[in-house]
Amino acid sequence: MVCRRPGPAYGDDGAVLDPLTVAACQPPVAVRDVCANVATHAEAVRRAGARLVAFPELSLTGYDLEADPVDVDDPALLPLVEACAGVGTVALVGAPVRTAAGVEHVATLRVDADGVGVAYLKTHLGGAEARRFAPGPGAAVTVVDGHRVALGICRDTGVAAHVRDVAAVGPDLYVAGLVHQPDELDEQRARAVRIARATGAPVVFASCAGPGGPSYPATAGHSGVHAADGTVLDEVDAEPGAIARATLAGLGRGAG
Repeated sequence: MVCRRPGPAYGDDGAVLDPLTVAACQPPVAVRDVCANVATHAEAVRRAGARLVAFPELSLTGYDLEADPVDVDDPALLPLVEACAGVGTVALVGAPVRTAAGVEHVATLRVDADGVGVAYLKTHLGGAEARRFAPGPGAAVTVVDGHRVALGICRDTGVAAHVRDVAAVGPDLYVAGLVHQPDELDEQRARAVRIARATGAPVVFASCAGPGGPSYPATAGHSGVHAADGTVLDEVDAEPGAIARATLAGLGRGAG
């Protein structure tokens, strides 16, 4: 599926940007088993056929607030790095992390051929998360092929201040990893539409499917891609392993 704006799209350097194929994956979760989750993430990356692939919140550990933090230098992550390198993908995955100062966060990691790094730290923590984790500093952008990709994690997507901060950075695309209860599906979809319209950018939501952790015996799934006007370009069901995909053209701020 293709979302197009009229006219060419340009990056910060004035170059015309190519369309970006994106995917939202919802692999089955093995709680606290990073090696098993790396394997399913790597398989999803190879299946997705996309330049940018997003995964749910805390996808490498499952939504277990007692899970050990993930070290970006852990050799256990190498199969995912190799999968990304093999198909030319940038993956955005969820994990708990610990900084050099010993502060822990809920994070989005960027994984590509160059390795693993922290791309975003969740700003608006929910419920019990705040007893362990510290909030991140706010809106963040990672760049993929000249496209400015703004990031969020679950509760962030429902906070007006986060949406305003994201809109202010002028993103070409917004991506968030989620874990929602099945009865929160309508709100999940409504948030995607609100963010798309507020930012003027397409939205990719990767939402956990199947059992997600001790407090999530079932989850909403229905990962999807929305156009900048909120239109659904692709959405999958609640089945673990499903992948939503779309090719987005005209993402640069010079478009149209």
